[in-house]
Amino acid sequence: MENLHELLVNRRSIRRYTSEPVEPEAVKLILEAALMAPTSKSSRPWQFVVVEDKDMLQRLSECKPAGATPIAKAAFAIVVAADPQLSDPWVEDASIAAAYMQLQAADLGLGSCWIQVRGRFAHDGTPSEEYVQELLNMPETLPVVCIMTFGHKDEERRACDTSKLLWKKVHIGTWKDVE
Repeated sequence: MENLHELLVNRRSIRRYTSEPVEPEAVKLILEAALMAPTSKSSRPWQFVVVEDKDMLQRLSECKPAGATPIAKAAFAIVVAADPQLSDPWVEDASIAAAYMQLQAADLGLGSCWIQVRGRFAHDGTPSEEYVQELLNMPETLPVVCIMTFGHKDEERRACDTSKLLWKKVHIGTWKDVE
């Protein structure tokens, strides 16, 4: 990308991926982006589990009834969790790291998608967080925020139409009701 604004305009969630593997160096750069993300008081409460095994990706895609299918076809996924004991805003810290990963992937020409896990439930009513923790042998003390999927794009999405940005949601100086 030429600049950050262009990257933001063109980055879209990608839910379909080719079978082409992602180079290890690209995976490393995506993880480096996450590890450089800012956190409250430099607490770095996040933990990341990289999953490339196709069987495990399929099983992770069953963490909730809807919206998790991209996991099964991704080249790899990264489970994003955080330790609430290390940071009061652990959800925000983990979310920023996940967003940094998406931006790095977009800069590399790769697709990505945020799969919400926190607050969701599997088919049998089990919290999706517990399902993922058990599947990956993660400690209960590390709640899962999301699963990020990555891969080579097998779909093209239109860029964001900046003329449709919701500027009425921006208030300068004080709140103003906008009709």
